[in-house]
Amino acid sequence: MGIANVVNMASHLRNASVARLGVTSVPHTKYNLSVALAMHRAGFLSFVTRGGTRPPDPATIATFEPEPLTTANAAKQRLWVGLKYSDDGPVLGEMSAISTSSRPVTAKLGALERLARGFSASRQRGLNIGECMFISTDCGTLEIREAVERKVGGLLLCRAGPPMRNFS
Repeated sequence: MGIANVVNMASHLRNASVARLGVTSVPHTKYNLSVALAMHRAGFLSFVTRGGTRPPDPATIATFEPEPLTTANAAKQRLWVGLKYSDDGPVLGEMSAISTSSRPVTAKLGALERLARGFSASRQRGLNIGECMFISTDCGTLEIREAVERKVGGLLLCRAGPPMRNFS
């Protein structure tokens, strides 16, 4: 069920960004947490925190202390993420899952290098300007450039990028 959660998270974050929500939540799972932290490092999310069914106050998020995780409350835990906005628009515009539970897509280092440079590989189109791809590796969930730097391949989880702009 792990990769299915990432597929749901990708569509949920894209929809929340289009709806211009400031804070949204996704189920607290290992895959969702690792992708959310990688997206935070890449600059798409303003914060990631664990919490219950009620959202934390964005004004006091720096000092927010979540309740301890126990077996009694583990099923109710959510990951609360803050979406970023810049120039009156969302930072996260497009987000789509690559691997699904019925079709996992993996890539070795050579394919990742081609994708990072903008060329197609592993039945995936290359990255555009401002776009990121997140990969599950032995070193954790990494953005594609981090994976190339560490010389590891892995499972392609999702791709995220800025909104498409019309310049006409």
